[in-house]
Amino acid sequence: MKGQDVLFDLPPPGEKPVKFLRPQNPIWTENKAKLIERYLYYFVLVTHHGVYIDGFAAPQQNDKPESWAAKLVLESTPRWLREFWLCDIKKKGVKRLNAMVTEQPVVKGRRLHVLEGDFNQRIDTILSESRIDENTAAFCLLNQRTFECEWKTVERIARHKKDGRKIEIFYFLATGWLDRAIRATTRNHHRIERWWGQADWRRLKGMPSLERANLFCDRFKNELGYKHAHAWQIFSRETGGTVMYHMVHASDH
Repeated sequence: MKGQDVLFDLPPPGEKPVKFLRPQNPIWTENKAKLIERYLYYFVLVTHHGVYIDGFAAPQQNDKPESWAAKLVLESTPRWLREFWLCDIKKKGVKRLNAMVTEQPVVKGRRLHVLEGDFNQRIDTILSESRIDENTAAFCLLNQRTFECEWKTVERIARHKKDGRKIEIFYFLATGWLDRAIRATTRNHHRIERWWGQADWRRLKGMPSLERANLFCDRFKNELGYKHAHAWQIFSRETGGTVMYHMVHASDH
């Protein structure tokens, strides 16, 4: 529509997309949730089913429901995603999730789960109790703020399937403020080490943001075995188009 940002070339109504096209314009920070929702739109058009996992699912801005990825995905049509696992560590966030889930219409065969707690500790429960087998299409959003998602958690998700296509991952990488966050962590350096998954996390300090994003893409491919990994740049309008962070998309498709 006129005056709105165009994230993707959309197919005519009723037609499946031939391929997932890159955005025509820059993706602004306020459109990150829309990027995720639009990708899941294509995802279900192809798969006709699927499991959605969101490790940090509560809204990050309570006054902007349009920026709440879990809500946009849950309300997206066609409603072919069959199972949702929504996790958050904060009680207030879980309360918001439960209220949002309660408002959803009943869809036959759809299961909605809200979990309270540290996603790094909850992931084993989610993977063991979900209906994800080798033939199940599954997508996981890791929309952390900076260092919350430990690398061992990413490994568990990537290695859950033994033979089928891996669980797809959208991974939030705070490239725009990573140096500042590292400097501010004067204690508890083990938190950064668990996030990075290796003892050499100091190599990230001062590294250009694109180089850091590509390094994560390489780890998704070389360490975790994904066939494809691409870092989407997310820009800020307020700072004149500065790259604020990257969303790393890892997939076998």
